[in-house]
Amino acid sequence: MSKPEKVFAKGFIFKKNENAPEWVVGRLSLKKDEAIAFIQSQGNEWINLNIARGQQGNFYVELDTWKPTNQSNPSSNHRNNISQSNPQTNGNDLPF
Repeated sequence: MSKPEKVFAKGFIFKKNENAPEWVVGRLSLKKDEAIAFIQSQGNEWINLNIARGQQGNFYVELDTWKPTNQSNPSSNHRNNISQSNPQTNGNDLPF
């Protein structure tokens, strides 16, 4: 399986300042026109961005394209397995 192509977030720039206090991670700058155009080009209500370090040490901002798989809810499966393994519960979590 090949890696998905990186989608760089246009108009977003992250810089780390080594002279900043330790609680400051870095500065995220937005070029308003490019950032708005990039946001509007995405179809989702939420847009997740990753701040990553390139091979040469420079930071960049990219679109997080991860999508969950269509698996059933594990907590409901766990609940069903419990009620099926213990017929005295009548489908409830309580044994009485």
